[in-house]
Amino acid sequence: MNDKRTEKPITSGKLTALGIGNALLIIFLITMALLITGAILMIRKMGFKELIFDYWGWLLIFTTTEIMIFWTGIIMVYITSIQLGIKMRVIGILAGMIPVVNIIVLVIIISITGREYRFEKKKLKIDNKRKADRICATKYPLLMVHGVFFRDFKNFNYWGRIPEELERNGAVIYYGNHQSASSVEDSARELAQRIMQIVSETGCGKVNIIAHSKGGLDSKTAVSYLGMSPYVASITTINTPHRGCEFAEYLLQKAPVGLKERVAGMYNAALHKLGDENPSFIAAVTDLTASRCRMISEITDSFDYRGAGVYTQSVGSCMKKATSGAFPLNMSYNLVGYFDGKNDGLVGEPSFKWGENYTFLENKKKKGISHGDMIDLSRENIKGFDVREFYVQLVAGLKARGL
Repeated sequence: MNDKRTEKPITSGKLTALGIGNALLIIFLITMALLITGAILMIRKMGFKELIFDYWGWLLIFTTTEIMIFWTGIIMVYITSIQLGIKMRVIGILAGMIPVVNIIVLVIIISITGREYRFEKKKLKIDNKRKADRICATKYPLLMVHGVFFRDFKNFNYWGRIPEELERNGAVIYYGNHQSASSVEDSARELAQRIMQIVSETGCGKVNIIAHSKGGLDSKTAVSYLGMSPYVASITTINTPHRGCEFAEYLLQKAPVGLKERVAGMYNAALHKLGDENPSFIAAVTDLTASRCRMISEITDSFDYRGAGVYTQSVGSCMKKATSGAFPLNMSYNLVGYFDGKNDGLVGEPSFKWGENYTFLENKKKKGISHGDMIDLSRENIKGFDVREFYVQLVAGLKARGL
């Protein structure tokens, strides 16, 4: 199956609608303030009853206009904004009938959507300016490999807004399409089949692998152990636990057998419904432990990737505090920190480094960069770190190497 995504147009009707909606809310806030101020002054001058009696027609027109401006604006930003989030949308609805609070919430909504509009407009301008350069048009297409407990769904991209941004800049993208929960060896076999399928169907010769989390272990196993090196130009691992997770080992050792079986049973049942033919929660988690990763590395890391013509690099990131990450990373951050030190909520910093080049990302702003942030899981514009632009430059680097 050929699942190459076609390059999408850079112009965005949603962005325009977001900008209009934000502007209407600002207009509403200003004109409502002026209307209330004017009404107060007139009441002081002529009295409330006289104002209503003499100017009821104008008041009706102004009120109706304000209502139309507000609802048009709020509906437009609710429909088009990504950064507003479900939580803020719910708060906006609940606070709508509470005086003063509704104004405060409206100001927050205007602030969030305004920042989003300006940020996305700036990105759009940059993409338009460099569109002809096609800086992500690598010689070989990209194969993006997901991590554990996820699949490549058509309606929910594991990689968030990253693929679309890469395609805007000339990239050709394929996906692993492998199961979500299997041992590293089983996942590697699926990836090997997928690589051969892409190469045979397209005649591209090779692929550039970009793999997140366990996907990095799966990918390097496919190349080193299953003979895929002739068909792979590069491997880039993103927050991959090359040396495993000490905390995962601890949990597997200490958890009662009955508890592990119940948790595994629930996960396997859910994963089976999502499309996995034979999911194995225990096999997947076991292959992420420190001891198991050491065994895997004895095979994969002794392979001469450079000699085989495969360029290798790795990327890692870290959170600054528990609140830097969304659930469940905010819950696991301190536990991982106890065993593995500086971490992204799941993987410790010492485990990221692999290959010819290594990049470690630390956000200078208050919010760190979590395991999920590295694949744009929450679709959040993080202050101090533009994940989409990071991938654009990452792929541009592959192109510069002739890959």
